[in-house]
Amino acid sequence: MSGNLQLYSYWRSSAAFRVRIALNLKGLAYETLPVHLLRDGGEQHSADYRQINPQQLVPVLRHGDRLLRQSLAILEYLEETWPQPPLLPADSRGRARVRGIANAIACDVHPLNNLRVLQYLERECEMGQDERDAWVRHWISEGFQAIEAMLGDHPSTGRFSEGDVPTMADCCIVPQVYNARRFGVDISAFPAIEQIERACLALPAFDAARPEKQPDSPSV
Repeated sequence: MSGNLQLYSYWRSSAAFRVRIALNLKGLAYETLPVHLLRDGGEQHSADYRQINPQQLVPVLRHGDRLLRQSLAILEYLEETWPQPPLLPADSRGRARVRGIANAIACDVHPLNNLRVLQYLERECEMGQDERDAWVRHWISEGFQAIEAMLGDHPSTGRFSEGDVPTMADCCIVPQVYNARRFGVDISAFPAIEQIERACLALPAFDAARPEKQPDSPSV
């Protein structure tokens, strides 16, 4: 039994997208608690939400009385609490590779195109929209070049990042590709990443986690 799982989420947050994928892959039912990151200056900055997450970020996973923060920590918690089906390979080298790819996205690529960074560039650096979009494309493309090198022609790369079963790495790749497309990055320049995204989105767990299918999406 999963207990009472609630996910504080925003439909277009790639970090929340990662957790939705993992929950779906684990077959865990959860309730979405939307946090609108733009409305009224951002609901994540409200006093009530700061009690839930002092960082004023999504996602947060509530499991019973526990509040779990940071998407990769949440993925590790899900893996340890509900180990089947696994999001990490059985061997230590495979686990290290998967975590390395996941961290390359979550720690190096994603933070530079996070909403609060873009808002800072607008407010404090007086960057226009075109300049901010160019900033995002630059850092995603640079990060993807490195990740493509990790994936392309690597003997462990299969249908997915590590073999033929989706892992934490894929939970991170797909949302970042969504962001890349949104800002006009040419994904065809990264064939291994593009192939993995295609294989992932063919699975119901990934498809159901898409931003446009979330209850707080404007398209729903």
